[in-house]
Amino acid sequence: MPEYRRAFAPGATFFFTLVTNFRQPIFAKRRAVALLRAAFGEVRARHPFAIDAAVVLPDHIHTIWTLPPNDTDFSTRWRRVKGCFTRLFLKGGGPESGRSASRRKQDERGIWQRRFWEHVIRDECDLERHMDYIHYNPVKHGLASCPHAWVYSSFHRWVRRAAYEADWACVCRGIPAHVGDLANLYDRTGEPQ
Repeated sequence: MPEYRRAFAPGATFFFTLVTNFRQPIFAKRRAVALLRAAFGEVRARHPFAIDAAVVLPDHIHTIWTLPPNDTDFSTRWRRVKGCFTRLFLKGGGPESGRSASRRKQDERGIWQRRFWEHVIRDECDLERHMDYIHYNPVKHGLASCPHAWVYSSFHRWVRRAAYEADWACVCRGIPAHVGDLANLYDRTGEPQ
C-alpha cells in the first residue's frame, strides 16, 4: 500500500480538492449544498479554520483554508466535514453510490472518494493562482458562462471586498449569463444518472 505524506505547515494556507465517490453529482441539489455548509459550520465550531475561498460543483469541491497558528491538523477537519455531511445526507434520504467490499469491511459509506488532494500555498502569487482556479472552475466545467453566474462560489464575497471586478473573466457583456441545467444530471426518480 502506498504511503501518503501530508504537508506539515503549522498555521499555513492550503488548497484542497475533494471528489464524490464515482463522481456522483451529489451537489447538483441545493439541499446537498446546504448540508455541506451545515457540516462546515459544525466542524468549524469545534476546530476553527478560515475558509478563504470555495466552490462547490456537482461532483467535487475546491477550497482554500487557513489554519490557526501552530495548527497542522486539516486531516481531522476533513474527516469530520465528510463524516458530518455523510450522516446528514443519508439521514435525509440522499442516494449513496455502490460500496465495494473494502468499503463495507471498513464500514465506509459510498459518498466521498477516500482521499483528498492538498497543496500548501507558498506565497501571494500562488494564492492568487489558486483563487482564480477556484472561481473559474464552474466555467471550465461548462456549468456557467461566467464566474459570477455560479452561486456556489466565494467569488461573490471577493467581488464585495473589491478583490475581483464583478465582470472578471466575464463573456456575457450584460446578457443574462448561462448557468448549466443541473436537472439533467438526475433521472425522473431523482437518482443520479
